[in-house]
Amino acid sequence: MIFGIGMDCVEIARMDKSLARPRFIKRVFSTEESALFATKGKGAAASAAACFAAKEAFLKACGRGLGTFSLPEIAALRRSSGAPYFVFSGAAAEFCSRNSLSCHLSLSHEGGLAFAYVVLEKTEER
Repeated sequence: MIFGIGMDCVEIARMDKSLARPRFIKRVFSTEESALFATKGKGAAASAAACFAAKEAFLKACGRGLGTFSLPEIAALRRSSGAPYFVFSGAAAEFCSRNSLSCHLSLSHEGGLAFAYVVLEKTEER
């Protein structure tokens, strides 16, 4: 059963400027996400924008807004195949567990924008 759906987009150029501020990176991204960006070279801003969009799309799918969870608790990572997935910690992990949620994530980049689409699926009744 679908629990929630969320979508968001972020300007890559705006994220590029934000990445120049270490305090922003620490406040928004997990250490795993930061490590991912370090491997991307010139593509770091696009990856960071997609991760930020994923966080906002997740919050929308939860029916919540910014400030509900600490943003580094919502990590959008990539498998070796390139497929995106979430890793949750803290209150975000507890929310997903309490609500028996499975999270599906799709990311894309086009025309200077990064897009994220999230589907939260209720996996079992408790």
